[in-house]
This record gives sequence, structure tokens and C-alpha cells, in this order.
Amino acid sequence: MTAGSNVFQGRSNATPEEQQHAAVCEFDALVDVLRAAGINVVVVDDTAEPHTPDSIFPNNWVSFHADGRVVLYPMEAPNRRSERRTDIIDRLADEFGFQVAEVLDLTEHENAGHYLEGTGSMVLDRVNRVAYACLSSRTQLDPLGDFAQQMGYDVVAFDAVDRNGVPVYHTNVLMNIGESVAIICDEAIVRKEQREAVMARLRETEHTVISIDYDQLNAFAGNMLELRSMQGERVLAMSSRAWDSLDAEQRNVLQANGKIVSSPVESIESSAGGSVRCMLAEIHLLT
Repeated sequence: MTAGSNVFQGRSNATPEEQQHAAVCEFDALVDVLRAAGINVVVVDDTAEPHTPDSIFPNNWVSFHADGRVVLYPMEAPNRRSERRTDIIDRLADEFGFQVAEVLDLTEHENAGHYLEGTGSMVLDRVNRVAYACLSSRTQLDPLGDFAQQMGYDVVAFDAVDRNGVPVYHTNVLMNIGESVAIICDEAIVRKEQREAVMARLRETEHTVISIDYDQLNAFAGNMLELRSMQGERVLAMSSRAWDSLDAEQRNVLQANGKIVSSPVESIESSAGGSVRCMLAEIHLLT
């Protein structure tokens, strides 16, 4: 199970049936607002068996890259490993015309008890080839180094905790990196030298940095994702809770960077412990 390392999870008092119904409605509403903003959204239905309650968060088991590679990741919770479905990769190629050149399978690290949960564990600066990673039970150095070596990324690793001193389970909870703007809860980074190294790297890559606080972290303001519409416009997707947590200055910077899309996913955030970015496995494959 996943709740042991995710303090955001299990905060809903609704019944499982009520949570499921609300999650479906929130998911469908997010798809609608993304499509209205010009985003090409590919929706894949879950299967009845095996039971995969966290499959709404596909970014943990797979990532797609512009060079045609698809990466499969080692996941900590055994019940989540069934989410990995090669039929989805086949469908992207056969039905939607995406070019898949190679599947890089890192899942053998599970045999050694080492995990790296995709773009939950790593926040990728794809332009500058930097992988930012908050180390935790779900994000460990051996598979992280394997990814970096094979995919040609530099690694900026650090330790981060929440307000209560609990390790942050996924990096994409506390930071997001777009082409020009980065959002980060830098006060969560434990060691001063690590915090300075992260901020220095963001400055080196000429990002405008928005610092968020713990209250905003808890509102999933770090869990955003910058997308491109079919017209080439920057679109920043987030939950309504995340948007509402930002102050006027932060909003102005983001609105100057691109179109803002927000949608309410409070049930998903409260019950499953993830937000909009977690729900999106962005496809960088060429067509």
C-alpha cells in the first residue's frame, strides 16, 4: 500500500464508493478543461482486473521522451506495479501514431528494493537535461543514477521534509519546472548546502523562481505541470486548490508565462494524496 509514505493520502472521510464517484467526476472535468485549452488529451480506461486503485496517477510508472524512448520505473508498492501496461504503449504507437523507438525498463531495481517512481520521484528539466530528485523511500540513488546515465541527465538530489519533519514522498509535490518558470518550496529542503545548490542550478538555467511556503505545498501548489497546446501555447495545469493558495504576485508571474488551467480535484487530493500533475503522464513522443 502507499499511504505509509504519503501523508497527503487518506484525508477524506467519504466512503470508498463516494470517493470513487467523486474521483471520476473530477477526472472527467479536468479532461474537459484541458481539451478546452487546446491540449491533446489521450485517455486510457483502467481494467477491472487487477485492482489498481492508484492508476489515476500514471506518471509514476512511465515517462515518454522526444527521442522516442519510453521509460518504465520501479515502484515501491507491490499493488502499483500492475499499473505498468505495455498495451498502452502499443496503443499510443498503433492508434495515435506516436513514434516509439525503445522501451527502457528500469523495473529490475525492484529486486534489490530500490525504487524510482517516474516523474513523481523526479522533476525533469527536459530542456537543460537536469533531473531534480528529493530522496525518499520511493526515490533512491541507484535507479536514479541508472536513469541519468542512460537518458543523459544531470542529477540534483536533495533531502526535503514537510512541516512536521516527515520526508516528502515525491519531488513533484514540492516543485515544478517549466521552460522559463520554476515553482519550489525551497524551505522544505533540509540542508542549507543542498538548498543553495538547487536554487543555484535553477538560476544557471535562467528560470524565474517562485518560492511557495508550507501552506501552499499542502495545497498542492508545487504539483503543477506546464504543457503545450496544439497551437503551441504554454498552458500551466493545476488544481483549483493550488491556484487559490497563490498570492497576487505569484499569479501574475504565472499568467505572464502562459495560459492557466485549473480544475477542482479535492476528492482525489484528499483520498489519493496527489493532484493534477500526478494525473498527467505527458507525451513528448513525436508523431
